[in-house]
Amino acid sequence: MYEIKTMNNIAQAGLNILSARGLVLNVDAEDPAGLLIRSAKLHDAKFGDNLLAIGRAGVGVDNVPIDRCTEQGIAVFNAAGANAEAVVELAVCSLILASRDLMEGALWAKSLAGHPNAEEEVEAGKKNYVGPEIMGKTLGIIGLGNIGSRIANAAIALGMDVLGYDPYMSVESAWRISSEVRHADDLGMIFRSSDYILIQLHLNDSTRGMLGAQAFAQMKNGVRIINLARGGLVDSDAILAALASGKVARYVTDFPDSKVIGQKGVVAFPHLGASTPESEEKCAVMAAQELADYLLDGNTKNCINLPDVNLDRAGRGRICVIHDNVPRTLNGMLDIIGQENLNVEHMINKARGSIAYTIIDVDEPVTPEIELRLAAIPHVRRIRLL
Repeated sequence: MYEIKTMNNIAQAGLNILSARGLVLNVDAEDPAGLLIRSAKLHDAKFGDNLLAIGRAGVGVDNVPIDRCTEQGIAVFNAAGANAEAVVELAVCSLILASRDLMEGALWAKSLAGHPNAEEEVEAGKKNYVGPEIMGKTLGIIGLGNIGSRIANAAIALGMDVLGYDPYMSVESAWRISSEVRHADDLGMIFRSSDYILIQLHLNDSTRGMLGAQAFAQMKNGVRIINLARGGLVDSDAILAALASGKVARYVTDFPDSKVIGQKGVVAFPHLGASTPESEEKCAVMAAQELADYLLDGNTKNCINLPDVNLDRAGRGRICVIHDNVPRTLNGMLDIIGQENLNVEHMINKARGSIAYTIIDVDEPVTPEIELRLAAIPHVRRIRLL
């Protein structure tokens, strides 16, 4: 029986799913089959031989060593889209805060507590916190995935003109997005045309510092920047210089660092995007379902390092193989299965870059001897019998 170790507080609804599907929850497990985490940092963690999968009850997986997991044949899942509604609400709030100086105004009003002429002071001081409306302004969104596409629709509903840029937009996001969202051919169009720019991308080597000095130089004077995705997407030194020069009017971020916190023109949240009880529960439920589906049936959904594969059960034995995406590996597996007089009832094979994942259902149970023969095929990283 598979043991699951939780390394953070996980919403009970997610834990209930694991228990209901026969998986054993053990926070003290020394070599579990699965890990269910939120913010636990795993880069220095040692993974046991039994570890098959890691479920992240959230979206970002920068706390997980993806390359090492792939090398060891460990599937990594996230809860893509489970926190979308919460982040969209924060994005709408951020658009307003990027325009109206509500934060500073509220702090100033609070300072008038007990003042004998508070009403008069309020009326006299409100002119210091004037800001523009967002209706009719242009919002440029970089990244139109689960969250970015929903933000685009919300901004359209608020009367904004929306430009979207995402050369890798999924079919699902394309179906979801409003027809009123205009497509930007390149980032330059976003930079030149937008009054507000919101970046909603994963952080990796190609996106790190995407909004830096060169990008700001192409933007309108007084542009307003919103980053609710990852701090490293915006170069902190460059955004502070842009704020000081007036190129950027305000920077709203959910991922502040020591450089930007407390600086004039910066509205910083302590990573509150998914901090709602509804979002935490949905993330836990999704991650738990993904772990259970993979451990019990081999299916992958929202997998970070393997292709998404789903195959209904057929036959009496199921073979799941993580392998390099190279010629003849699949042929070698099928040759051995045929030599053992097993008939393939159903199968699926998909690749994701250099990694491939194959599920094969056969008409009889697979013996340990056959498993050893399959595992000995060159380029096979991990094999499981279900």
